[in-house]
Amino acid sequence: MQNSVFHWQRYLCLTLSFLFLGLVLLVPLFSIFYYGLQAGWHIFVESLQEVEARNAILLSVMVIAIVLPLNLFFGLMMAWLLANFDFKGKALLGALIDLPLAISPVVAGLMFVLLFGVNGLFGGWLIDHGIEVIFALPSIILTTLFVTFPLVVKSLLPTLKTLGNQEEQAGLTLGASGWTIFFKITLPKIKWALLYGVILANARALGEFGAVSVVSGNIRNLTNTIPLHIEILYNEYQFTAAFACASLLAAMALFTLLAQHGIVYWQKRKAVALSQN
Repeated sequence: MQNSVFHWQRYLCLTLSFLFLGLVLLVPLFSIFYYGLQAGWHIFVESLQEVEARNAILLSVMVIAIVLPLNLFFGLMMAWLLANFDFKGKALLGALIDLPLAISPVVAGLMFVLLFGVNGLFGGWLIDHGIEVIFALPSIILTTLFVTFPLVVKSLLPTLKTLGNQEEQAGLTLGASGWTIFFKITLPKIKWALLYGVILANARALGEFGAVSVVSGNIRNLTNTIPLHIEILYNEYQFTAAFACASLLAAMALFTLLAQHGIVYWQKRKAVALSQN
């Protein structure tokens, strides 16, 4: 009797879960592709080949190309520091890393405006020296970096804490240099977790809207990333072009999701193979 009750509850939960995900997630997602391709494939391609669309895509790629190496370096450094060392202020550093995940992206954008805007803390000095930050590429890079760097740290920390540093200590005892220990011991252990964090950070950077919209100024062909370009197209009732660009972002998100699951699947297969040996 008890098993039958649990059996009924399980199928009820499964049904409600799939209904909820279907209505909230799958239907809106498929509608983006439907309306993006509704006018035909040639219109879809033409929408992505327009000058403003190409510039928005190019700017998004440029931002990712700059932000991603910075995320890799600082994310790896902070994760390694938090996982292997005890020091004063460690709890504070961990809390500060979590801060961008708790703050609204719009608030994050406003913080940079207050720092580097015309009336900001450093705005006057920047203007006097002819340096453009707000409404230019540097502000987009700074805000994108702010909202994405915790993702690499959060992906690496559990792996580094679980694996420990015994192998690194052994290499140090044998006289290996710091770079040799990193590239020969540490990096191979964390490569999948690092790749997972990079994929997450890349997806967040590509789709970031709130923080970038505050600091970019929405200048056509100059400071509009793909999400900002989609908003402009939609507000101007260019729905086909807007849905075409949105379909591109959605396709990239799906590719990111597949890559994430591929990494998890590969890790499980590798763990099973090691356990069998």
